[in-house]
Amino acid sequence: MTEGAADREGEVRAAFARQAEWCAALGSPFTSLLCGLLGRRLDQGTAIGRRVLGWPGRPDALHDSVPLRLCAALHGLVRAGSAPDLAALYPPNAVPAPERLWTALLQAMREAEAELLPWLDLPPQTNEVARSAVLTAGLAVISAEAGLPLSLHELGASAGLNMLPDRYDIRLGTRRYGDPASPVKLAPDWQGDDPPSAKLRLARRQGVDIRPIDIADERARSRLLAYVWPDQPDRLARLEAALALAAADPPRVAPGDAALWLEENLGGRAEPGIARVILHSIAFQYFPRETQERIVRHIETVGSAATANAPIGWLRYEVEGTTGSPSLRLRLWPGGRDRLLAHADPHGRWLRWVT
Repeated sequence: MTEGAADREGEVRAAFARQAEWCAALGSPFTSLLCGLLGRRLDQGTAIGRRVLGWPGRPDALHDSVPLRLCAALHGLVRAGSAPDLAALYPPNAVPAPERLWTALLQAMREAEAELLPWLDLPPQTNEVARSAVLTAGLAVISAEAGLPLSLHELGASAGLNMLPDRYDIRLGTRRYGDPASPVKLAPDWQGDDPPSAKLRLARRQGVDIRPIDIADERARSRLLAYVWPDQPDRLARLEAALALAAADPPRVAPGDAALWLEENLGGRAEPGIARVILHSIAFQYFPRETQERIVRHIETVGSAATANAPIGWLRYEVEGTTGSPSLRLRLWPGGRDRLLAHADPHGRWLRWVT
């Protein structure tokens, strides 16, 4: 093995080890075991092992998220009924012995490589509905301060499920937003003062994703569900409920590059009586650097022309580079001051309000 290949393999194994730690910290012992086994035991003996260990890019969670690609591929295989021996060890069954799980994983990777390999070609595709609660806290600030209906522009929108806060029943502290009769109930553990009291009025919602999830496509829905960790049944049930709720009137999500779409859909002309909001959640890190820079430049350009009757908001629920943990931040023009609103769990389980 060349020195470069050894370095790449070491980075991949380290990425799996870090993902295993994250999964354990987030209450997923099975997925933690899965990531740990794959990171330690994958070798050149399978096509999956060769592809993963020779990964040419950056395999960690802030870049290509190779562990989540492979875990989703295996979960998709199990959900499709294509690996019964492996499925017998997956939740809701008890966490299996490591040797027994590895034997079943190795069998699945050898027998179903044609089904698994295409998953590695695509970036992780998630749409964690509980993140809507965190975003809603920021939307409440914009609504309270602007006093106007909101037009949402989501970057990295996936299926667009986080553009539907008015269709969910959301409790934040003692505040309640959305539809109390909704089957989708979101109530993260709230720490700190209450967010502003505000009614969310949505004038428009549209988003972009490099590969949008078509809610009407059963295979696309199955792919989305496969990215949920199998030992988190509440997340799976919540996503299924949100997909069913959205099916009657799906949000518009266009395919394409986020920067180009934003430039074409958020022009400099003001929209009086509307607060236009650019938002994204655990997505910005996956955009190429050039795309990120173009997005920032365009938002600041459009923001500089905002008025009190035609404000621009930029709401970001993303991993902080300095801490490695997510925060909720807002810039609202006129003014455009960057504000830290909250620290939050990446899956929306808790939120610590700091503003």
